Amino acid sequence: MRVGLISDIHGNLPALEAVLEALDSGSETEEPARIVCAGDVVGYNPWPGACIDRLRERSIPTVAGNHDRAVVSGTGFRFNDMASAGIEYARDRLEPAQLEWLEGLPTERQCFDGQLKIVHGHPADPDRYTYPHDFSPRLLEDERVLVLGHTHIQHVERYAEGTVVNPGSVGQPRDGDPRAAYAVADLEAGTVEAHRVSYDIERVQGAIREAGLPERLATRLARGE
Repeated sequence: MRVGLISDIHGNLPALEAVLEALDSGSETEEPARIVCAGDVVGYNPWPGACIDRLRERSIPTVAGNHDRAVVSGTGFRFNDMASAGIEYARDRLEPAQLEWLEGLPTERQCFDGQLKIVHGHPADPDRYTYPHDFSPRLLEDERVLVLGHTHIQHVERYAEGTVVNPGSVGQPRDGDPRAAYAVADLEAGTVEAHRVSYDIERVQGAIREAGLPERLATRLARGE
């Protein structure tokens, strides 16, 4: 069974659509690809509602990221000005049903008969950044694949006990590669492959400026930072 792994969409609809198209084109059936999401659907970029709707339409199992929780809780989680602006933008524009969907997201999900677990930051703390140098088999329990996000840095480590993967950020990569990031797990073969896909960054930059969001949110996209 092949499963698409995505995370940290952050309201970037063109990037999300590029990733979904790539995953669907690689599907071996006419059905949409199986996909899971490790959180932060909203924040930073100007399409929070549309990104939520894409996941809802496809019933994609999703966990809550810190930006998702901040939008529904009204708290700032000590965010910087750029992050706070994206939170306020989403909070002001999401419809009640979209906010309700965000509010109902859990912080952890077990999928595919427990073979795959999704968290946002760390299995013990959804807000803890787990960088590649923090990866270890101790993060794993009974699952074959642990999916986490939060750092926006794509990385895969395979151990005898299973695989730990951050698929990277769909909507705001921070590992020097501006292309939208995702991964594909083959649960039968026990493999995970990291992927990137290009999207229309200039369109997103224009929409950020038109929405009145901070300028650095636009400029950083082209640098993958």
